[in-house]
This record gives sequence, structure tokens and C-alpha cells, in this order.
Amino acid sequence: MDPIYVTGHRNPDTDSIVAAMAYAALRNSLGDREYEAACLGHVSDETQIVLDRFGFQPPKLITSMHTQVKDLDYDTPPVLSAAVTEDRAWKVLQEQKNISAVPVANEDGTLYGMLSREDVASYNMQLATAGVLEEVPLFNVLSVLEGKILNEAGETTDVIAGEVTIALPQSRENLLFNKKESIVFCGHQPDMIRRALELNVNALVLCQAELDEELRSLPTTTCIISTPHDAYRAARLIFQSAPISRICRTQDLVCFHLEDRVDEVREQVLKHRDPCYPILDENEKVAGVLTRYHLLRPRRKRVVLVDHNEAAQSVPGLEEAEILEIIDHHRLADIQTTNPIYVRNEPVGSTNTIIASMFQDRGLMPSEKMAGMMAAAIISDTVMFKSPTCTARDVRTAERMARIANVSLDELGKEIFSASVGNKTAEELLFTDYKEFHIAGHDLAVAQITCVDSPSMLSRKDEFLKLMKKTARERGFDLVILMLTDVLLEGTQIIYFGNDETIRQAFNVTPKDNTVFLPRVMSRKKQVIPMLSALWG
Repeated sequence: MDPIYVTGHRNPDTDSIVAAMAYAALRNSLGDREYEAACLGHVSDETQIVLDRFGFQPPKLITSMHTQVKDLDYDTPPVLSAAVTEDRAWKVLQEQKNISAVPVANEDGTLYGMLSREDVASYNMQLATAGVLEEVPLFNVLSVLEGKILNEAGETTDVIAGEVTIALPQSRENLLFNKKESIVFCGHQPDMIRRALELNVNALVLCQAELDEELRSLPTTTCIISTPHDAYRAARLIFQSAPISRICRTQDLVCFHLEDRVDEVREQVLKHRDPCYPILDENEKVAGVLTRYHLLRPRRKRVVLVDHNEAAQSVPGLEEAEILEIIDHHRLADIQTTNPIYVRNEPVGSTNTIIASMFQDRGLMPSEKMAGMMAAAIISDTVMFKSPTCTARDVRTAERMARIANVSLDELGKEIFSASVGNKTAEELLFTDYKEFHIAGHDLAVAQITCVDSPSMLSRKDEFLKLMKKTARERGFDLVILMLTDVLLEGTQIIYFGNDETIRQAFNVTPKDNTVFLPRVMSRKKQVIPMLSALWG
């Protein structure tokens, strides 16, 4: 069963990552074992403190929800060795009715070539015209003829080659074989057998016949083989002893990898129009084969979104995935689905508050460690309950989770917000908790740093502005805002790159040198984005 990824937004904060982990744990505990928590970016120091505090590893990092080759129901026929005989390969092709070619691999499993029915037919027609068998291993010949070696010379023979001849009881010399470089097929024909052995032909194949003791003792270098097949059938079968390395196509092969995106694969398939394409894994080993049919109905990845419902904040390729659920506490945005889905959106300060209620609704208590993480996430997202987004329900839920985990909320809060930010680069700080928005034709980004010493952060204003200016120009943003939210001051120092008038009108303040202090502003979601939305209509 393919996993159902539970993921928060890009540049995830503690609430986002813990919400994904908690919801996956909830669903898996109820028997839905395919749910897997994931994250879309680097785990912040604050979040890592919480994970370490309660003994959890970060969720799996995913970078895309684009449909990939590994999401297709591609075929997995037998992968043949390049040394396999044509006879055995043909049997495999006959068994695999739904595919037009099978992959041929080197000893290490990497791709050697592709073998199709057309390749086999073409090779057989060439041999039927020429009537000459190129060197093939003796073991191959014994396999296809179901043969046995009858003399000492055969035991020292490793390869067989020559003109294939069926010995006929003719009296005319010009109709008899007369080349040493021959492979002679005959029945119970003592004269022909003697002639072949005296001529020291490369090989003598006795078809449904015994070898007299007198002839067996004749000195010869001829390899003598017996077969239960008649001469006509044996003469045809011996051509099928050639290794498929001579037959399969090895040039100009178009290959795909399991991680390739399906939309890019479609373009290549339309361009090349081969009937069948080999699929390789990350080690370049053959994983299967792909045809146009497999591209018609790909399996879409499945995902549950927590702590966001805006496409710009979600995983790349979300439009190709199947969204199953959304659990969030932000404004409704622009994500669209093809089918009705379960959505739970509530006006609380933390997504984990909602998920705690879902544990309760299902009569399940989170584990002690999980409850501790959920309490930490609520404290983080409500800024120690000082954010205007915080509700009485957030406080009650955090207190309940803390009791289950047997931890102090005050001590947990101090531990979380003590994460050092002084030794980080401006880029690390700006993009740790960074979100992009599209509001009434305006594109903008709002980053937030929660700290206990905003003046030290403000001293790096020039660094931040340089990076914000670069970001705005590269991504075409009208406005980039950095919120330095100070837990002790219970307010936010804003650094911005954009139009001064926008900041003045949105927040009813007088900005100076691209900065402004907003007392009692703690929430991007409830106090910054709504002001800009109201301004732009």
C-alpha cells in the first residue's frame, strides 16, 4: 500500500511538524497503517529542541508530490541475463503476452539491452538464409538440443560453430558435406557418421540414433552429441542456442528512472514512440518496463494537509496529488480538489489543539511523549499564550497535554524560546518560518522570528533588507515583511521591503527606515495578513 503523507506547510514551524506527526500517529493507532508524517523543509532549532526533548526523529523530508514513474502500475517481467539462449528467451516472451519486449541485464543487474519478438524473428530469418552458426557455447547447444556428449573430444570442446548440414544418403559427391567447418546432423547412417569423423567436422549431432562402438573408437577431433529430436527439428533448434546478447537491441535505448516525473516521461514517449521502455532504479538496475498504456491512468500520491490550505505554502506538485483531508486553523485560501474531502478548520491558536480534539473524539489518548510534543507545539504557536490567536481552548488543551506528559508548561516554554538565533545567517533566519501569499492581485512574503531579544535581531537590519530586496526581485513580490516577535515585549518589530504607504495604511503607523514597532502584535495569521487583506480589498 502506498503511503498517505501527512504534511504541514513549507518552511515548517513546530506546530506544523508536530501536527503532521500527531495526526499520522492518530490514524495509524486506529488501524490505518499507511499514514506517514512528512515535512517540506529544514527543521528549525526550536522544533529540534522539542523533538529531542521527547525522543522523536524528524519526519521524512519530501520535496514534491508530482506523479513519478514509481507511481505507475508498470510491468515487471523477468529480467534475463545477456548469456541466456534465444530458445529460453523466446519462451519468456511467449509467457509475457502483454509486453512487447523484456529487459536484458548485465551480471550486476544494470541494463544491457531490450529483446523483442521482432528482434528474435529478424535474427532467425538471417540465420535461415545464411545457414551458418556463429560460435556459441557448447552448454547452450546441449540445452536447446537436450543433448549429451558422447566422446572425449566433446569433453574438451567449449564452443561450436560452422555450416549446419543435414546428412542425406546421397551417392553424388557434390551433395555431401565436405567442409571441416561443419555441424552435421544425421540419424542411423554409419557411412555418414564415418565420413564426418574422418573429416573431423566441428560437431556431429546424432538424431534419435545410437553410436556404434566401432565408430565411437575412431580417432577424431569432432564433438559428438546425441539428441532425442529428429534431424529437421534439431537443425532448427541449434540456431536458437545463440546468447541473446547477439540479438537484443543495445543502441539508442530510451530509459526512464523511478524518480522521473510522469509529465516529462510523456513528452519523451511521444517523441520516440518505442513500444516499450526500460525502467531503472537509483542504482541503475532494471526495475521494470513501461508502455504508453501505463501513462493513461497513473496512481496519484495521496496527502493530508495540516496547518495550511494555501497552494503557495504547500508541497510542489500538489495539483497532481489526491488531497484526502485538510486540518487547519488559518483563513480559507485557494486549494481546489476534484472530489469532496474532509475539512476541519477551526479558529484556534494551534493546529495541535484541533488534533487533540480529534484524539478525544475517537476515544484515544495520545502517548505521554506525543502529548508532550503537542503541548510544546501549542505553546510555540500561541507564543506562550500571548498571541491574539490564542483561545481558552488552546490553554485548556495545552494544560491537559502537559498533565499527560507530566511536564511544566512554563519550563517547556522557556526551553523552546531559548533556541539560539545569534549564530545563524540572515538567510537561515529569514526562511525558517517564511510564508508566501497572494492577496487581491498582490504577491508578498511574510517571515517571522519569535525571540526574547528583538533589539539584537534589529541590529542586523541591513543584512535582512539586502536579502529581502533580492528575494522580492527574484520572485516578483510587491512586499516582503520580517516580523521580529518579542515574547518579553509582547509586540513585533517589523522590517519590510516595499511601499512605505502600504505599511502606513495597513497598520496605521508611521514607518521609519523600513522598520516599525507594532505593540501587542504577535500573530502573522490574525494581525498582519488580515490588515493587508483589508487594505487591498
